[in-house]
Order: sequence, then structure tokens, then C-alpha cells
Amino acid sequence: MAEDTAAPATDVTSIVSGIEQIMGRFVSGLDARVGAFRNIGSELDTLRASFEAGGTSFGALALQILLVVAVTVAAFLACRRWFGRPQAGGWRRLFALVGAVIIAVVAGVIVQRLLPAEGLAVRTLRIWIVVSAFALVAFEALHVLLTKSPLGKGHLGKLARDLSLAVGWSLFGMATMATLRLWNAGLSVRDVIGTLLFVLPAFAMFALIVWHHGTTLSAAIAGSKPRARWHGWLARLWPAIVIGFLAVTFVTTQIAQTLGVPLPGGTVLATIVIVFLLPHIDAVIATRANTALEGERVSIVRIALQQTLRFAVLIVMITMLGAIWASPLASGFGINLHSIRTEALQIGLITTGAAFCWNLLGSAMGRIALRDRESAGNPAMPYSRLGTLVPLIGWVGKSAIAALAFLSILVSMGVNVWPLITGLSVFGLAIGFGSQTLVKDIVSGLFFLVDDAFRIGEYIETSGAKGTVEKISVRSVTLRNPRGPVATIPYGQISKVVNFSRDWAIEKIAFRVSFDTDMEVVRKLFKKIGQDLLANPELSPGIIETFKSQGIANVEDGTLVVRGKFTAKPADVSGIRREVLKSVHQAFRENDIRVVPKPLTGDAPAPAS
Repeated sequence: MAEDTAAPATDVTSIVSGIEQIMGRFVSGLDARVGAFRNIGSELDTLRASFEAGGTSFGALALQILLVVAVTVAAFLACRRWFGRPQAGGWRRLFALVGAVIIAVVAGVIVQRLLPAEGLAVRTLRIWIVVSAFALVAFEALHVLLTKSPLGKGHLGKLARDLSLAVGWSLFGMATMATLRLWNAGLSVRDVIGTLLFVLPAFAMFALIVWHHGTTLSAAIAGSKPRARWHGWLARLWPAIVIGFLAVTFVTTQIAQTLGVPLPGGTVLATIVIVFLLPHIDAVIATRANTALEGERVSIVRIALQQTLRFAVLIVMITMLGAIWASPLASGFGINLHSIRTEALQIGLITTGAAFCWNLLGSAMGRIALRDRESAGNPAMPYSRLGTLVPLIGWVGKSAIAALAFLSILVSMGVNVWPLITGLSVFGLAIGFGSQTLVKDIVSGLFFLVDDAFRIGEYIETSGAKGTVEKISVRSVTLRNPRGPVATIPYGQISKVVNFSRDWAIEKIAFRVSFDTDMEVVRKLFKKIGQDLLANPELSPGIIETFKSQGIANVEDGTLVVRGKFTAKPADVSGIRREVLKSVHQAFRENDIRVVPKPLTGDAPAPAS
């Protein structure tokens, strides 16, 4: 018992000790950074001596860097102008870009070899050539990605220009810091130059870009209408979120620098750029995936891979954020990053696999639903049996994928999931015994769907309600009355279903005419109306048997009851009926056929005596 009590106390003590250690390291590191500023003069003298020992000077090296960078950029721009910007085919664009980069790097290396440089100066010039080529590729990628965004080119050209300027300044700072490290510059010099001349201005530039282009970024997040309410809130708050992220990232980089574990500049820059471009990347991938879903030649697997790429981009961004946040904290607390990376990799693979299966199922269900609507021809037509079952199959399948992924993640983290599975089984058994009505609803619904009693879009009548089937869930069916009210009926309460929309419907229409009407004329008129209906391109697809006369159906109070009928698809009955009534009314007027109103029923008043 004493050991159990002592264990939590030991854990708390170790945590407090770790916090004290990291705070002590931070304070000592801050004192060292502030105190090191006094040594800048001596470190600059040492750096100048290092340049002299390498056979160059700061001014000469700067001019050589400027020359090789200018030649590299000029060669790239000349090649891009010569190759052109192919608009069709991503592979042609990629090959042209790779060719221009290779030629630009070769041109820069040739100029570097012609310059009087040796030793560290040669390595310095090659660093700047590589960074220049990488910057050109980054600028091209930003331009292509933003101009291909569904938002269009209106405001995105200025965003691409401003973002390229900020990225270029950041890469220039990274190249400068690499140069200073190569020439053994002191910590104070690197700290002052890196923080005041590059890091702080770069974060300020990114924040100003967000503030200036906030409307464009919000539009990218919002997407097209209709959208959920939370989506609109996120779009409006996105610029503020990005600015907050930039501020927190800047503070984190400075804390890591103070602790003596500086964060990789490339990782920080890549994370910032991804946060900026995430809405546009997501929009481009989503647009391509939706376009491919409507195509017949694109496979479901490819569509699922494109949609999973959206999830992969989000995972990459989260991973980079984790690298920025976790590195200084783990270093301060002495946490083993190798085990964290291993578990994170396993979780990432499981979630990515689950996302692929989720998107594969969703794409398959979406294409089935799309083909079902296309085969129907008319959006108002009821769904097919498969189209009705697709939402339920998708819901059940996605629920199973999510549950398996959650259990797999727990297993990868070393959690014993069998007690959880057993507990859920007992819980489900308790629900089965305690909620017999729920079980009855689910089982009844299963048999209704197996019997194909109704589908989405069909007009049915059940116990106490009738309307168009709008939604079919696991437990209930939702009916929309023609006047608007919605009724949700549990399957267990349905004893009988009358389906008015299945296969075909016979419509019989009666007319009361005078006793002396020539029935042969009426028959020919009805036949002519039926032929006109078949010639109507809008109505003929829904006609199974056209309108025709059934002769005299009855004689009432000295009048003839004449009846006609037609057979049509249920969804087209009302439109055909309106056209029949209009045509019969016009034909009776043109041929002087008198229609007699139906007499009032009831006892006639007694005559006055």
C-alpha cells in the first residue's frame, strides 16, 4: 500500500523537477543570449579574419554571390521564356520546369568556376546557387498552385506575388545563416543577424500578407455554397487563426533558440507556407476529385487516392506543427523522440489507410448515386432500389471503418482493447433487452428494405401519414406531405404501405355529356388527343398506353357518363392528366359537345300547395 502511495508522488516529483530544469535552462539561455551581444565586435573581427584566411573579403564574396545568383536567375527566366508555359498537360509543365532548373544550376556552376574563388568560397557560392534554384522552383509552384485554384486569378495573382516575396526573403535568410555557419561566425553574430534581420521581418511579412489578403483566404476556406454554418464561421476566423499561428510559431522558435535546440528553418518555413496554401491545395484536390467522380473513365481507386491526398496534406501539416512544438519540449523534459516518431508513424499509417477506405467507399457510393440519377433522366423521378440503399450502406460501412481504425490506433499504442469490446458487447446486449421498441423498428425497417416496399422519392401512404419519401434511416422513414409538413415514422409502427409510385399507374377520367351526343365523334376526338400526346416530346417518354375512349360508362339522370383512360409512369401522371383535360375541354368546345354538370343529391323541396 505504501508503494502504491509513493508511486504517484514520485511521478509528480519527476514532473516538477523536469519543469524546473527546463525553466532553468531557459533562464540561463536567455542570459547567455543577452550577454553574448557584448561580444559582437570581437566575433565580427574573428569573422573578418576567417574571410582573410580563406583568401577573400566580405565585399568580394558578396559580389561573387550576387553574380552567380543573377546568372542562375537569368538562365532560368531565359529557359522558361524559351520553353514557354505549356498550359495543357502537367507532365509537359513539369519537364519544362526541371529542364530550366538544371540549365540554371549548370550556368551558375560555370560562372562559379570562372571566378577566382577557392576553398570555403566555392562551397559558399554553391550553397547560393542551390538556394536560388530552390527559390525559383518554389515561386513557380506558388504561381501554378494559386492560379489553378477554383477561386480564379483575380486576387490570387497579388497573393502569389506577396507570398513569393516573403518566401524569397526567408530563403535568403536561410542561405545567409548557412554561409555564416560555414565561415565559423560566432553565436552572437548569427543570433543577431538571424533574429533581427531575417526571422522577425519574415514573420512580420507573412502576418501583413494575411491581413492584406484576408478576404481571399476566407473565400478559399468558405468554398462554394451551400455550406455548413461552422464552415462559414471557420472561413471568417481563418485569417485571425493564421496570424495567431504565426505569432505562436515565432515565440516557439525563439524559445527553442534560447533552450539551445533551434528548430530547422526549412521545417518552419514549409509549415508556414502549407498553412497559407492549405485552403487552395484542398480546393484544387477536391475540384479534381469531384470532376473525376463525374467521369466514366476514371477509376474509383484513383478518385479515392485523390481524396485521400487531402487528408495526407493535413497530416503533413500536423506533423510539421508537431515537429515545431514537440522538439523543444521533448528536449527539455528528456523525452525519447524515437518512440514518439514510431507511434506517430503507426497512427499516421492507420489513419491514412482508414481515410483511403473511407474515400473509396464514399466514391463508390457517390458514383452509384450519380449514375442512378443519370439513368432516371428526370431528377423528380424516384430513386432506384440500389440508389435508396446506397446512403444506408455508406453509413454502415463508414461507421465500421471508423470503429476499426479507432481500435487499431489503441492497439498500436499498447492499449488492451478486449475489455472495451466486451463492455460494448454487454452494453449492446443491455440495449437489446431494455429497448425492444428500438430493436423492433430496426428489424422491421430491414425487412421493409429487403422487400423493396418503398424508395427515396416515391409517394407512399402508411398508417396515419402519406407523402414523398425524403429520407430512410436505420430506425425510421421521413415523409414529406404535398403541403409541406414532414412526418417521421418508426418502422415498427408501419403496418401497411401503399405505394403510388411503383412501375405504372392507370388514370381514368369521366365526363358528363348530354344524352344526344354522338359517341363516335367523342371516340375519334379522344383518339386524336391520344395521338397528339404521343407526338409531344415532353410527355411521350412517360406514356405507357396513350389516352383512349372507354365508351359510355354509365347513364345518370338523362346524361351520359363518358370515360377515357391512359397508362403512364407514376411521376408523369399529373402532367399528362392536365394536358388531357385541357385538350378535351378545347375539343368539346370546337365540336359543340355540351357538358352537363352533375346534379345535386338529396331530397327535392316539396311543391307549394
